[in-house]
Amino acid sequence: MPPYKAGLKRKVTSDKKSDNVVEDKQDSSSDNEIEDLLQGDLDKESDATDSEHEQEDDGSDGERDEVLFDDSADSVLEEDPQSEESIDESSDLSDSEDNESGDSADDDESQPESDEEQSADSGAETGTAPSASGSSDESNKKNQILKNENEKSNIKQASTKKKALKQRQKKKMSSIDVLASKIQEAKVSTEPVQQKDEYESGDTSDEEDRVNTAGEVPMWWYNEYPHVGYDLDGRRLIKPPQRDHIDEFLKKCEDPEFWRTVRDPSTGQDIVLSKEDLQMLERLRQSRVPSATHDEYEPWVEWFSREVLATPLRAFPEHKRSFLPSRSEQKQISRIVHALKMGWTKTRKQIADERKKKKERQFYNLWGAGGQVRAPRSLPAPRRALPSHAESYNPPPEYLLDRREMKEWDKLSETPWKRKYTFLPTRHASLREVPAYPRYVRERFLRCLDLYLAPRAIKMRLTINAEDLVPKLPSPRDLQPFPTSEVLRITGHEALVRSVDFDPSGQYIVSGSDDGTVKVWETSSGRCLRTVRLGAAVARVAWTPALGLSLVAVALGRRLLLLNPGADIGAHRVAADTDALLAEPPPAHDVLMDERTSSCVQWEVVDAEQWARGVRVAVAHFKPVTHVAWHARGDYVAVTLAEGAARAVVVHQLSRRRSQLPFRRAKGLVQCAVFHPHRPLIFVATQRVVRVYDLVKQELVRKLQTGAQWISAIAVHPAGDNLLVASYDRKLVWFDLELSARPYQTLRLHGGAVRALAFHRRYPLFASAGDDRYLVVAHGMVYNDLLQNPLLVPLKQLPGPERSGELCVLDVRWHPAQPWLLAAAADHTIRLYA
Repeated sequence: MPPYKAGLKRKVTSDKKSDNVVEDKQDSSSDNEIEDLLQGDLDKESDATDSEHEQEDDGSDGERDEVLFDDSADSVLEEDPQSEESIDESSDLSDSEDNESGDSADDDESQPESDEEQSADSGAETGTAPSASGSSDESNKKNQILKNENEKSNIKQASTKKKALKQRQKKKMSSIDVLASKIQEAKVSTEPVQQKDEYESGDTSDEEDRVNTAGEVPMWWYNEYPHVGYDLDGRRLIKPPQRDHIDEFLKKCEDPEFWRTVRDPSTGQDIVLSKEDLQMLERLRQSRVPSATHDEYEPWVEWFSREVLATPLRAFPEHKRSFLPSRSEQKQISRIVHALKMGWTKTRKQIADERKKKKERQFYNLWGAGGQVRAPRSLPAPRRALPSHAESYNPPPEYLLDRREMKEWDKLSETPWKRKYTFLPTRHASLREVPAYPRYVRERFLRCLDLYLAPRAIKMRLTINAEDLVPKLPSPRDLQPFPTSEVLRITGHEALVRSVDFDPSGQYIVSGSDDGTVKVWETSSGRCLRTVRLGAAVARVAWTPALGLSLVAVALGRRLLLLNPGADIGAHRVAADTDALLAEPPPAHDVLMDERTSSCVQWEVVDAEQWARGVRVAVAHFKPVTHVAWHARGDYVAVTLAEGAARAVVVHQLSRRRSQLPFRRAKGLVQCAVFHPHRPLIFVATQRVVRVYDLVKQELVRKLQTGAQWISAIAVHPAGDNLLVASYDRKLVWFDLELSARPYQTLRLHGGAVRALAFHRRYPLFASAGDDRYLVVAHGMVYNDLLQNPLLVPLKQLPGPERSGELCVLDVRWHPAQPWLLAAAADHTIRLYA
């Protein structure tokens, strides 16, 4: 064996020997006392019994630690059986034998080492080992070998003597004594958990220093790994050697501290419970307080009391909401205060006072002042009626009874309450001749009885005049101008006129009739300027509000036509620009529509014949068109289709030649749809409800409950904050959109169904017409002050045309600038009122 290997072996064996000697000394010195913790092999370096061994070999501590950590990890239990036997044998050696042996190892451990050395020597002699540098090295080796052999022989002799002594003692003892002595002699070296004082470094943290930082995870996760976790520096904690059932049984037999040894699941090390730990467990089993020093019956300390301390018990500041008043508490207090003011509830003091007063005996103060007892208010007795002429002692002749009346008087003697008088009128010449009244005492008695028994009470009468109930409205003379009479009657259609409208300037009138024609008239003279024959009944006509275009929207069956009245009507440059704008179709990518829209709307190509008649754009729908409404800018047209369900409202964009279906689901039977004058809103009227939608956000803004049975038409105020709804059940419903979703006022101004209504753009006027023979003009003033309600005043009932069947007036329109009213009549005429 090389010299450095021999030196390393010698250090290891000497280190093991010193440990065994220390264990023997500890066993002999302990008189079966329970220690707090069993000190491990690594902690034995500082023991007092190792001082002489430390003097013999200074550098053995570090090497011993390294060997112990690598081979046995934390316990000596996992060594081979030969090493265990050597430990048992070496523990019986006396101190003198220990000193003689020096740094040598046990008998069983030294045997394989000597074999290795002999094999190494033999190899060196045969030449297989590395060659020596000179003859001096060979002589030194031989001397070292001889010295080791002498020491081994001495150790063998001592061990044989010890074995012989043990055998003689065993023969004398029974089997139970042998087992007890074996357990007493055995010494198990366990490596306890390093308990470090957390306050040693000056740290006052309450957090416990955990060796294994694996966390709260099941330990069986590490069954297939050589480690059980990680320390604070991230290094792996290697598992200690595992024991099977046989090893556990042997440990139980050999280790006297086995009954109080537990295994740490986080590190896998064995921990011996101290005396204090056992006492704490015993107290816990008895359902007592773990700490013996704790006094359960010590005086109670009131930490939270009414006394305000200078130093708070809690170290964190109060929450911000503790400084803010609670809204719920404020509302509750306000309710209580209101109830106290109104007398609905009473305080505890008031209730206690009332109970105290009820318990006291009440006495009438006979000699007290009269003002203390408040007597009921005395009411004077009703006065008797003054005597009439018939009761006079000398009544006029007409009050005296004749013979016929006397016979009737006598007939009613059995039923005197049916007579005309309660007395018989009689004439006397003078007052002296008047006899005493025979029923005087009886009547006085009945009079006193009535005053005594009949209850009397003060009746509060309200003197209200009927004129005060009528609201004070301004005089119609103060609300002029408004139309008062018919000034122009236009004839020329062969059937009833369905719709009329003014152009933006007010100089021309367009009308559509059931005779299949659209006519353009001059407003001032009523002269027909142009007639366009379309071959089908016209349901609606509407002139575009844009001043830069000359277009008229015509609802013709299932088609929507946009007509140009011609260059001779209005400004010829506007007509030319309109034709140039509509002659060129937009790009193809702008015309694309989705499948749902294209299935119900189709933009048609206008041929030369239709272009010559004035048709510039034609749009075909899958249902008949009943209503047409322009947007304020003139680029969009809202079309209402009959029985269209979810596709009843279609919005057409003129500049891009495409259509949109703004609604996915049907909300009812749609009657009409109009745009807001300024905002991107659309009003959709169904049978009983008006819904307001936001076209940008694509959501429902408001739902207006009209209270009508069937809506016929709607009109939006030019300011956009008020709405007027007409119905077939003779109602006009005014909505203030800024106020509520309920009607502000309901007007009943017609005797029949209301079919048309319109607002004036400049004047605070609105008009309505229907199946009765009157057109009603009313004043509707909307103020800028939000606190002031609109003023609604009916002004004039204008005589309408004659009724044709059940119809009278089908449409009304106001002049853009003048207070003139235009009406489409069912008697084939158009009437202008001013």
